[in-house]
Amino acid sequence: MHADDVFKALGDLTRRRLLDLLYEQNGQTLGQLCEHLDMTRQSATQHLGILEAANLVSTVRRGREKLHFINPVPLHEVYERWVRKFEQQRLSLLHDLKRELEGE
Repeated sequence: MHADDVFKALGDLTRRRLLDLLYEQNGQTLGQLCEHLDMTRQSATQHLGILEAANLVSTVRRGREKLHFINPVPLHEVYERWVRKFEQQRLSLLHDLKRELEGE
């Protein structure tokens, strides 16, 4: 995993919006995505290129159309590496507090 590419991609509001749009309806064309964005197709293409470089978006050609699909694997890897370990401590503290309050 290239975490730097993933964090760079996620660091931009427009790219996060593109991921949200693909989460809502996977397999959209550039035109469909641009309907929800206030930018040119060229700008949207640049953002999608960064998402593709980070492996957060993959594409499939269907005739003359290029469909964009979200790839959740890099997000899961970031979660496992950077988020999960912090959740473990929090959940353990909550479990201990529950046990103490219940007198176990």
